[in-house]
Amino acid sequence: MVVLGVALVVLAGCGSKTAETHAEATEAVTAAAWTLAAPIRIDGVRAADGGRSLVVDAEVPDGARDCVRGLRGELDTVEHGVVYVKVTYETRSLDQGSGCTGTRRVEATVKLGEPLGSRRVMVNSMDVYTPVGAVLPALRQCGENGCDPTPPRCTSSSYRQAVNDTDIPKHTSWEERGCDGSWLVLDLSTRMGPACGDAGDGCSSSSVSRRWFYQADSSGWRPVATSGDAGCGGIHKALPEMPEHLCASLPRLDRG
Repeated sequence: MVVLGVALVVLAGCGSKTAETHAEATEAVTAAAWTLAAPIRIDGVRAADGGRSLVVDAEVPDGARDCVRGLRGELDTVEHGVVYVKVTYETRSLDQGSGCTGTRRVEATVKLGEPLGSRRVMVNSMDVYTPVGAVLPALRQCGENGCDPTPPRCTSSSYRQAVNDTDIPKHTSWEERGCDGSWLVLDLSTRMGPACGDAGDGCSSSSVSRRWFYQADSSGWRPVATSGDAGCGGIHKALPEMPEHLCASLPRLDRG
C-alpha cells in the first residue's frame, strides 16, 4: 500500500510538470504571435483639450479573437513647425491562423503638452494634417499638392497640380492647349503596354490620350469636362461657357 501511494504521488507530480510545461509553451507561442504594427490607415485627426491633445482616428485589424492590444498614441518630436506623432499597437493579424481578417476603427489620444496652434501634424511619418483652413476641431488632411495648393496659374507647376488632381494613371504627360487664368485645356497622354526600351529594339508600346478642360477655383484647377473633337463644337455641348478663344483652333485629338 505504501509503495502504491508513492507511485501515485510521483505520477501526479509528472502530470503537474507536463501541464506546466505545456502552459509555458503555449504562452511562449502566443507571445511570439503579437507583433508591433502601425494602423492600416489614418481616417482623421482632431484637436482636443483646447489644442493640448490630438485624437487620431485609425483603422486596425479585427476578428473573432483579440487582434489588437496596447494601442498607443505618443508625441515623437516637434520640428520646423511640424508636430510628429506615432500611433502603434500590437497585433496577431500577421499570423495567418489568427482570424484577424476584418477591420475596426479606434481612437488614439496623443498628449501634446502645449496648444497645437497653427502647426501641422504628421502621423507615422506619412499622413499630414493642418488646422489652417480646417473646420475645427477636425484638422484638414493635406494632399499630394501639399497643405496649401498653389492657386491656378498658367505655369508648368500649376499644370502638374491639375494633372495630379485628375483621375488618370500616374506618370501621365501633358501638353498645354490653352490657358487664360480662368480656363485651362490640357492634352494628357498615358503610355500603355509593357515597360520596355526604344522602339528600335523590338519594343512596341502605345499611348492613350484625352483632352481635359479645367476651371479655376480657390484650391487650383478643377477638371470639368473632356472632349477630343476639333474646335468648339464638341466641348460646347458639355460646357457651353468655355471661351471661344480657347477652343476655336483646337485640333482633333489623336487618341493613340
